Amino acid sequence: MDIEEDIRSLQLDSAEDNNGMVNPEDGKPEVEKSDEMDEDPKQEVQAQAVEAEPKVKDKEIPSVQEEEEEPELMKRHLNVVFIGHVDAGKSTTGGQILFLSGQVDERTIQKYEKEAKDKSRESWYMAYIMDTNEEERIKGKTVEVGRAHFETETTRFTILDAPGHKSYVPNMISGASQADIGVLVISARKGEFETGYERGGQTREHVQLAKTLGVAKLLVVVNKMDDPTVNWSKERYDEIESKMIPFLKQSGYNVKKDVLFLPISGLIGSNLKTRLDKSTCSWWDGPCLFEALDAVEVPLRDPKGPFRMPLIDKFKDMGTVVMGKVESGTIREGDSLLVMPNKDQVKVVAIYIDEDRVKRAGPGENIRVRISGVEEEDILSGFILCSVANPIPAVTEFVAQLAILELLDNAIFTAGYKAVLHIHSVVEECEIVELLQQIDPKTRKPMKKKVLFVKNGAVVVCRVQVNNMICIEKFSDFPQLGRFTLRTEGKTVAVGKVTGL
Repeated sequence: MDIEEDIRSLQLDSAEDNNGMVNPEDGKPEVEKSDEMDEDPKQEVQAQAVEAEPKVKDKEIPSVQEEEEEPELMKRHLNVVFIGHVDAGKSTTGGQILFLSGQVDERTIQKYEKEAKDKSRESWYMAYIMDTNEEERIKGKTVEVGRAHFETETTRFTILDAPGHKSYVPNMISGASQADIGVLVISARKGEFETGYERGGQTREHVQLAKTLGVAKLLVVVNKMDDPTVNWSKERYDEIESKMIPFLKQSGYNVKKDVLFLPISGLIGSNLKTRLDKSTCSWWDGPCLFEALDAVEVPLRDPKGPFRMPLIDKFKDMGTVVMGKVESGTIREGDSLLVMPNKDQVKVVAIYIDEDRVKRAGPGENIRVRISGVEEEDILSGFILCSVANPIPAVTEFVAQLAILELLDNAIFTAGYKAVLHIHSVVEECEIVELLQQIDPKTRKPMKKKVLFVKNGAVVVCRVQVNNMICIEKFSDFPQLGRFTLRTEGKTVAVGKVTGL
């Protein structure tokens, strides 16, 4: 036992150097513990070396967290955005999912049901789970992007419930730009699918936006199958599927690999958590929504890449707190990072996922970060938190390849065209300075002819200029930070990707 005595006295000495003072209590329990540890002096050294660190403040908190954190890290995390025409039933479906996965209790539902009845809107009560503010409840329309969390066996999900109404498309863009999977909700009710799908309906615009904003996988759920006009009819479902497929192809989705159709009813919750009963619907043999979501494979992001987090929102709470989704890299407590384009050096004080404080967060997580070294006023949404060693470029002009979807009635697209640019969380006014070349849609090669203007459906490479510095990346380096949409007067005019800075 002499060795152990020696080691102990050495450690007490080293602790004196560290803390300047030894707490006898600190030493004793450790000694007893380490005696049980197979009398192995090495373990004992570790046990006490930890004890000797002068960090007392955070000691209790992190230890609890780290134990909890382990199982959570096992589950992958995905952002799901609900998109589709107004009144297709996005919020109701979202609400029903939360209810089925046990995120909302019966009493709350009963309260919502009563509230909805009082407003004589019985069928809206599920939507109240997602649409929390008064304006949304009175109109029965989603305005802001609602957020909520639920889990299946293998995955943690964040639901982003995007507004379907066309006045709120910018909000929908900010929702979709954070998502990995899109759930396109289509109403099967007679007349409702048609309005959503025809020109000017939100179904089309949302699909095009979703593709541009990087929603790689799409689940197309045909909702309201329980409606009396539909009554789980296979003909209606097939009709919708056959109309949607060519359109999805045209928007750039690979229908075989990246799109899945399924019939559901959001209001009564059929085919969400459990598969359909043959008695309700004899012809459907596929998965239910939860299974489909679980089975989606998403491209892996690089946790070791340079850190990038576009900021969506900021507020004051014991310092400056910013919110966003980590697009690449990992963030840890105590990191030094840059806020671009202002080049403010900041230090990470604390990281929160949902309500829990965590030590680190990887790609794909929606987090809130408390930072020091910058005032809340100096941060705008669209700024980027990034690594100091490898900061994101900030530019006022870039080269991009644009696909023109639908110009306003008599507009032509030439140099001098002005529009609003939406790229990750940036919204900026921009101007097309010069059209460089037109790309032949068939061969995908640039045409020889000098191009002065283009019309609908063209693909064109052009130089785009913005008034303020914005942070973007080349599409080839960071797809999430290099794709954008152009809108004018509330309509999506073009979608594109950044090819050169």
